[in-house]
Amino acid sequence: MLILLKADVTPEQQRDVEDYIRALGFAPHAIPGSQRTAIGITGNKGAVDPEPFRLMAGVADAIPVSQPFKLVSREVKPEDTLIDLGQGVRIGAKEVIVAAGPCSVESREQILSTAEAVKAAGARMLRGGAFKPRTSPYDFQGLKGDGLKLLAEARAASGLLVVTEVKDTESLAMVAESADLLQIGARNMQNFSLLEAVGELRRPVLLKRGMSATLKEMLMAAEYIVARGNRQVILCERGIRTFETMTRNTFDINAIPMLKQLSHLPVFADPSHGVGVRGAIPSVALAAVAAGADGLLIEVHPNPAKALSDGAQSLTFSEFESLMQGVRAVAAAVGRSVAGG
Repeated sequence: MLILLKADVTPEQQRDVEDYIRALGFAPHAIPGSQRTAIGITGNKGAVDPEPFRLMAGVADAIPVSQPFKLVSREVKPEDTLIDLGQGVRIGAKEVIVAAGPCSVESREQILSTAEAVKAAGARMLRGGAFKPRTSPYDFQGLKGDGLKLLAEARAASGLLVVTEVKDTESLAMVAESADLLQIGARNMQNFSLLEAVGELRRPVLLKRGMSATLKEMLMAAEYIVARGNRQVILCERGIRTFETMTRNTFDINAIPMLKQLSHLPVFADPSHGVGVRGAIPSVALAAVAAGADGLLIEVHPNPAKALSDGAQSLTFSEFESLMQGVRAVAAAVGRSVAGG
């Protein structure tokens, strides 16, 4: 149920509506809009009678919501959500935001040189993993705390905002000190304790689609975060596991327009993980921009052949620079621009 309040609703009238929702045993969620405030209701297992709400002072209408992912649905919030990360980086606006960097932070020289190169090419954010959950326990797991310090140094030197992965609730506070955008990886998309924790933290979150997750499951995972009060969520399509073996994953280009139709949340694309083949990444990235992605997550490394993780899907500096030229061209063709020029 979505309760639409009148434009001239008083604080007392809004409080009365919220108190009535609580009295029913449900939870109210105020959703400010450009014209008026709405209140979403969660916790109900079946339909809620709209008539008592329509009779309350300050209420314009009460509308049933058909989707199970209520708070992230366009039924509840028709307007696009814009997430301001600071320094002129706004996710969900007309400009496409590009975040680029290595899969893993490996050394000071590596991350500083990469930050300098991707910024020069037009990236607005630096990606890099300090905590790296891997399929094999014997693979490189990241520099952890030391990696976060190097990311902070690279941010200070380059001016780029940092997106890095948080893998568990235990390291969340540490990662949040160094990150401008908290990434929840595919393996953790349904780590509900972590989703609830970042929801309570109220920091911007990049939520990646699980390896075999449906769009509904992804949106329900986002609902966990938003239901805890954090509306700063970015969805990220990163490919799903199918029967195809020629690529690392199958990048679901359909997901981008579908998510934009179903949800008001911004949508990023990660073509690096989506295809996993260096030579195919630029084409998939351009397709994602054409499909409406609000941003790209691209893996870039100074020497991919020697990367400690994901070298096969990491672009060189020159390859990334070339990609950015294509991204600008495609963005312009669909009436958009790329942040950073």
